[in-house]
Amino acid sequence: MSPTKPDVQDYLQLFRQYGGDLTALYRAPEDDRYALLFEQVVRLLVRPSPFNLRLPDEFRMAARRWRDGHQPTVARLREPANRHFMLCELYDLVMLKGGLAASRQHAGGGRAPA
Repeated sequence: MSPTKPDVQDYLQLFRQYGGDLTALYRAPEDDRYALLFEQVVRLLVRPSPFNLRLPDEFRMAARRWRDGHQPTVARLREPANRHFMLCELYDLVMLKGGLAASRQHAGGGRAPA
C-alpha cells in the first residue's frame, strides 16, 4: 500500500458502499453490515497516512486499541450504539476534511466545483 493511503477517497468509497450519507447512523438499529463497516474503518484508521494524521488521535487510538483487544475499548465498542456513533462522527470529519469537495467533484463527473 502506498504511504499516502488511506486517503479521503478510500473512506468515501467505503461509505458509498453503505449508502453514502451516514449522518443518522447513530439512530440505526444493530445491523451486521454496519458491524462490517466498523471493522473496515478500523483497518483504514490503523494505517499510517497523511490523511489519517489529519483525523483526531482519539479515532486512531480507538481503532488501534480495538484491533489490539484492549479490554475497556472492546467492551465500550462492543455496544452497537457506540460503534454507530463513532462511525457517524468519523463520517462527519471525513466530509469536513475533504470528503464533501471530493464527493461534489465525483458527482460532477470529475469536474471541479463551480
